[in-house]
Amino acid sequence: MKNTIEKALEKQKAQSKSDPNENAALDTREKVETPDTAPQQMDDNHKERNIKAKQAPSEEPLATKKTPTRAAKPFHIDFERLAENGHVTLGGERKQINEEYREIKRKLLANAFGPLSKTLKNPNIIMVTSSRPSEGKTFTATNLALSIASEQDKTVLLIDADVLKPNVLRTLELKPRKGLMEYLTGDVEDISDVLYHTNVDKLKLIPAGKSHHLSTEMLASYKMHETVDEFANRYPDRIVIFDTPPLIGINESAILANFAGQAVVVVEEGKAKIADIKLAVERLNPEMAIGFVVNKSVHNDTDHSGYYGYYYAERSE
Repeated sequence: MKNTIEKALEKQKAQSKSDPNENAALDTREKVETPDTAPQQMDDNHKERNIKAKQAPSEEPLATKKTPTRAAKPFHIDFERLAENGHVTLGGERKQINEEYREIKRKLLANAFGPLSKTLKNPNIIMVTSSRPSEGKTFTATNLALSIASEQDKTVLLIDADVLKPNVLRTLELKPRKGLMEYLTGDVEDISDVLYHTNVDKLKLIPAGKSHHLSTEMLASYKMHETVDEFANRYPDRIVIFDTPPLIGINESAILANFAGQAVVVVEEGKAKIADIKLAVERLNPEMAIGFVVNKSVHNDTDHSGYYGYYYAERSE
């Protein structure tokens, strides 16, 4: 059976006999299309394409190229300095503040993993807030995280969600880094890029990052919802603590209240007003487990030295 090229040549020769003027054109076509020369030309073209392919840049769009993520440098927390500033210590000492936070966390852990957890949405996610600024919510959030990090079978993730006035890194005396807002705005690709290990194996941090004029919309986004769901369900032994803005007059706190199963409202003794506390509670999800920490409550012990008291009480209906 004749191949396609031979049939084409015979047809061209038959046409050339009827039209002598096409002999020159036929000669040219024969040189290009004869079976002897066609494979050589195809081989040369193939080599040329290979050379061009090696020289030409990749046609893959830059947006699809992912730079390998390097593990972020862990935060190194100076616990001795924190202890000097009145924070919880991790050495197991029977200090007053250690005992107070042990009592607080026992109630929170019971809510997160005990029988009540079945009645709560995201019981292992705890928001720490206050009615007004400067009542000690960040101090309480960081101490809770440190205390829970000393547990034998629990891990804790501390997130600075006070994107308007971040204070977690400052309280822990750490330098600013990219955080939650950079992830929500897309400046970093993955939440793991802003989830930092610390020199305590069971404690991880996510800073707030830079403030953004659309922070309310970012926190209410589907991306944030997905991220919180992952926080709540990926690790069954994890407690997630959100340090959130004060509740009164700030929309971000009301949004974050929809994510958490528990709320700790920090109240400064002698300063917080009953009306403010009631208004703050009204802005919380009524399905949450809500407790109160009385902060800056000065008492005298047996040697008449003053200390700060921290107390947790569940909301009475």
